Amino acid sequence: MLTLITNADIYAPRAMGVGYLLLGGGKILRVGSGEPDFDTSCVTETFDMGGAALTPGLIDCHVHVTGGGGEDGFSTQAPPVPLTRFTRHGVTSVVGLLGTDDETRSTASLLARTRALREEGLSAWCWTGGYHVPPTTLTGTVRSDIVNIDCVIGLGELAVSDHRSSQPTFEELARLASEVHVAGLLSKKAGVLHLHLGDGERGLALVNRLLDETELPARVFHPTHVNRRKELFEEACELSLRNAVIDVTAFPVEEGENAWSAADAWELFHDKGCPAENITISSDGGGCLPHFDENGEMVSMDFATSAGLPDTMRELLSRGHGLAQVLPAVTSNVARLLRLPGKGRIDEGLDADLVSLDSNHGVRHVMAGGRWMIQDGSPCVKGTFED
Repeated sequence: MLTLITNADIYAPRAMGVGYLLLGGGKILRVGSGEPDFDTSCVTETFDMGGAALTPGLIDCHVHVTGGGGEDGFSTQAPPVPLTRFTRHGVTSVVGLLGTDDETRSTASLLARTRALREEGLSAWCWTGGYHVPPTTLTGTVRSDIVNIDCVIGLGELAVSDHRSSQPTFEELARLASEVHVAGLLSKKAGVLHLHLGDGERGLALVNRLLDETELPARVFHPTHVNRRKELFEEACELSLRNAVIDVTAFPVEEGENAWSAADAWELFHDKGCPAENITISSDGGGCLPHFDENGEMVSMDFATSAGLPDTMRELLSRGHGLAQVLPAVTSNVARLLRLPGKGRIDEGLDADLVSLDSNHGVRHVMAGGRWMIQDGSPCVKGTFED
């Protein structure tokens, strides 16, 4: 079946102007400007976008696909995230992970959920491990998991500067980072260490020391939640100048809180002249958003969703930033760092993962792998256990 999308304002993520896409076999077969210049009699479906913006599918690289939480007892464990909690928000690719609870949740269950999302039509990968050292794995080592399991692209979210972490030493972190790096080389995968940053005053000190005292390349380290403290974000911006890619989290920030929203962090990052390709935005979808007191006791809790990605985009667009500027942090930057083939861009030969925005920059239509998942804001495809 061939699908022709016409009259689309294409952002690839660069602005290409109004044009068309020919799709088939889950791929983008042809991209052109203006009207199609070929015989369209073989086209099965034609879809007129009416001049609406058309972007690559969003990539959420930090999602608790099996559910997060559990930090205030078993009753606070969140359930697995269903398919439409991604597609409704324009997310067509996810990278799942374990967090604080890498005890009752396992790499096996994470892999199962990742593969379930693939069966339901999403593109999905995962990180091995969790918050703690030694990392939870399926095969016995981080290196073996990355090399031998198709879905696994790196290690994460390993916690540092956090009271819930294993307080890893410099030597432990160096050894794990080297395992991840070598595994990436052997398997032609990302080979990235996705680091959870807590509120601790040590911040990114261990990462900077690793770059100073080892031969590990900066691209191995991908610290996330770096906007949770303003001082930490300053450190992260400096780290980006050393060619590390930093990840900001699209969580809610209250007025007066010592944190930056994802939109504020994105603006500050660019205002400082940091490399535009060295920032990504993720949602922490399915994860717990806890607040702890000085004794480490939870005082309140919320849960994140992938809505944080389009919400951040919409906020930045409302501030006057162009769509071509905003998109890379949730599309091409992520795909480049994580070496996700066919993702993050609109071009011939790449996957037909597409999002059409409405006049208010909200998600209207979503296609994943050439299949419509959302049309006019409503799901065409639902997860196996969704009503």
